[in-house]
Formats: sequence, structure tokens, C-alpha cells
Amino acid sequence: MSATLPFTEKTSFYLNLEEKYGAHNYHPLPVVLKRGKGVLVWDVDDKQYFDFLSGYSAVNQGHCHPKIVSALLSQAQQLTLTSRAFYNNRLGEYEQFITQFFGYDKVLPVNTGVEAVETGLKLCRRWGYKVKGIPENKAKIIVCANNFHGRTLAVISFSTDPASSKQFGPYTPGFEIIPYNDLEALAGALEDKNVAGFLVEPIQGEAGVVIPDEGYLKKSKQLCEQNNVLFIADEIQTGLCRTGALLCCDHENVKPDILLLGKALSGGVLPVSAVLANDDIMLTIQPGEHGSTFGGNPLACSVAIAALSVLKEEKMSENASQMGKLLRSELENIHSPYIQTVRGKGLLNAIVIQHPREDAAWQLCLALRENGLLAKPTHGDKIRLAPPLVITEAQIKESAAIIAYSIAAAL
Repeated sequence: MSATLPFTEKTSFYLNLEEKYGAHNYHPLPVVLKRGKGVLVWDVDDKQYFDFLSGYSAVNQGHCHPKIVSALLSQAQQLTLTSRAFYNNRLGEYEQFITQFFGYDKVLPVNTGVEAVETGLKLCRRWGYKVKGIPENKAKIIVCANNFHGRTLAVISFSTDPASSKQFGPYTPGFEIIPYNDLEALAGALEDKNVAGFLVEPIQGEAGVVIPDEGYLKKSKQLCEQNNVLFIADEIQTGLCRTGALLCCDHENVKPDILLLGKALSGGVLPVSAVLANDDIMLTIQPGEHGSTFGGNPLACSVAIAALSVLKEEKMSENASQMGKLLRSELENIHSPYIQTVRGKGLLNAIVIQHPREDAAWQLCLALRENGLLAKPTHGDKIRLAPPLVITEAQIKESAAIIAYSIAAAL
């Protein structure tokens, strides 16, 4: 099995277009999709697949959820953008809806996940100066090794992944990197009185679904409180029912001081992200000090209300919890010598491939594609398995059978 398998004329046409005219900043699996519904997607040759990536958890509600698409179409025929130079009739309704949904005083609406991260970092620094009293330009934010918060210049400045950061310097100062899942290291870092915040992923998704020890989040939040430091949770991938709770932090009853959301906040139909915090933090930023042309646009507001409503109405947290347990059980029953580890929470899961060939995980993903399931390796030997949260028991079992067969055939 190799990437040079013969492609149909249609598939080759679209692959060649991207190769010729697109920047080469991605290395996609060679499949060209044209349609999606629920857990399933179809390529340009009408072959059907299970989607086990879910747009990196942007389509938790399933592809083209009818309620979300209906909200999109209805609003698109009325008003799509005013900018924040004017009020619009959807923004206030959305702000009330999402703040009550998550239990915060205020929301700052933006567009992409990394924009939410950047906004959260600015908000944290401003709070550090205005409220905590950190000397100007001395604020520090603690982050974790092997993090993934996006690829803007500030964010790659505290990445430990050379692919994200090499030859993009000089880097933005003001960040200290400590090991993930290390409370002792966190406690030591927090002794610095200039620390304003601790930014953390409740589960490190891009690193290969790395789950911290039970109690890590709760104890981290307690350490932050003891040192007057803001706990910033990047729930862009782990939130919105993906791990079997509305937020991954909910598993330990932790309420972040600053909550970062994105991806499934729109159900995958357009970029929508958000930063939530209470007044003592959010109101440190005043007019003219931060903004976004598209942030809070009427189209995004309508879509996000629908996307959040669907999560609750269809009990997607409960389904993610139940189907996640079933998926991990089915994977553990494969008993392949090439599966080193099965790990996950809810429907955010991964398998670690152990094989003499360095490209074994990639070859397995090619085999999965041939057999009707789409997944993608991360960091070489790990394959994330994160289908939309609408997946059924029968679909889980069929997908697990495809994985078992593909491992036997490809490895």
C-alpha cells in the first residue's frame, strides 16, 4: 500500500489542481471529498467513507446538520456582516445565549481557534497589568511542552514542535514552557510574581490525545488560585461534548478563568470562535484595544446558537461517552502486536502504532481509506480516531472491523 496508488481521472484532476496552484503547507490524505452527511462523507467518485477526523473536531454535530444549515441559510438571506462599527439584531441574542450556556459574564466573539487563543493571551496580559499589578512588559504566561494552540507567530513562539517554529523567528517573548501533566513544575513556575496566566489543553489532541493524570486540571486550577494567576483552558478541540462532557474541564468540575472555544461552535459550516470570562477580566479591555471585522457577525451568531442547541438537544455528550467506551473496547479487542496503545476520553481517541517501518501509521491510513474510513496520523506514529458525535453503535462496530482488517492487510 503506498501513496502512489492509481487514482481515478476525477481524483487526479483535483489533486493536480491543488498541487499546481495551492501552497504546499499541508500533506493531506489523497482523497477528494464532495459531500457529507452525519458520520459519512463521499468522494468525487461517490465512494463512501466513515469520517474519523471530524474536521479536527469541528463537525461534532455531524456533517451538514439540518438545523445548523437551516440557521445558516435563513440568516444568509437577511444579513451576513455589519462589522462592529454598528449593532446588529443577532449579536446581543448570541452573547446572552452563550454566556448563560457556559456560565460567564461576558463573551468576546472572534473567528478562528488561534484567534481565540491570541485574544485570550492579550486579555490575560492586560489583566496582569491592570488587576494583578505586574510591571509593564514583564507579564509571563506558563504553557506546556508538546502543546498545539495554532500557528500564528505568537503561538509558535512557545511551541516545542520544530515543524511549527523552525525558521519563523524571531519569537515573541513572555512565555515559559513546562512539562505537561507535571504539577511540581507548575508549582515552581507559579512562584514568579510576574506570571499572569497558565494556558493548557485539558487533553493534548495534536500531540496524540495525551490525557493527563486524574486530578491534574483541578490541582492546576487550585495552584493558579493560590498564586493569583488566571487558568486559561484551550477547549477548542476538547470542548463541546467531544470528550463526553460539555467541556473537558467539566470532568474535574474546573471552571476556567478564561475559556477558549472554536471548531464545533459552528458545527463546521464557517469559522466561529469565542473567548469567555467574567467582568473582572473581560472589562480590562476597552473600545479600540482589540477587535475583529468578522467577529460577532450575524451569520456566525445565528449558526453558533443552532450549533450549541443541537449539542444539548441531541444529548451528544452522553452519546460521546457511551460510543467512546465502545470504540476503545473494540480497538483493544483487535489484539494486534502493532497497536502499542489505545487511549482516549469520549470520542477523542488515538492508537499508537508500533512497527519497524517509520511510515507505518501513514500506510495504515492509506489502507483505511481504501477500506472506507478516513483518519490521519499525527506526530508520525499516532492516529487520531474522532468521529462525529452522532455515530451509532452499529457504525462504531463496522468502523472497528474496518480498522482491524486494515491493520491485518497493511501492516
